[in-house]
Amino acid sequence: MEKVIITTSKTEKGFCASCDLLPGWVVAFSGSFSDFANYVQESIDFYLECAKLDGDDYPAVFDGEYELTYKMDIQSLLYCYDKILTRASLSRLTGINERQLGHYICGRSNPRPTQTDKIVNALHSLGRELQSVAV
Repeated sequence: MEKVIITTSKTEKGFCASCDLLPGWVVAFSGSFSDFANYVQESIDFYLECAKLDGDDYPAVFDGEYELTYKMDIQSLLYCYDKILTRASLSRLTGINERQLGHYICGRSNPRPTQTDKIVNALHSLGRELQSVAV
């Protein structure tokens, strides 16, 4: 299955996205990330349907099975999980002060690359730990 990268950023009330494979395709959505992800898929489906009807070229990856992979900047990632993970728990996971995490989430400051790596590695580690749990 091919991966299609969706470049995602936080907006004031939701998220926006673009995809290098789809020239001119840009979406914005107000609401939760899960609703946004559904909207992105619907929008891509519509884009492809129109391209096929108009006889326009589109990337062959969309003719087979593909998976959308969301590439986020750190502010978008933290904003996405801000209502799921408390800042206290995120602070414990990353070793970064809660107040500083709040600055990153609100966009008042941007983390240095080492801080970004701490955040990403902590969330990946949490994901691996959750996947290893047998129920």
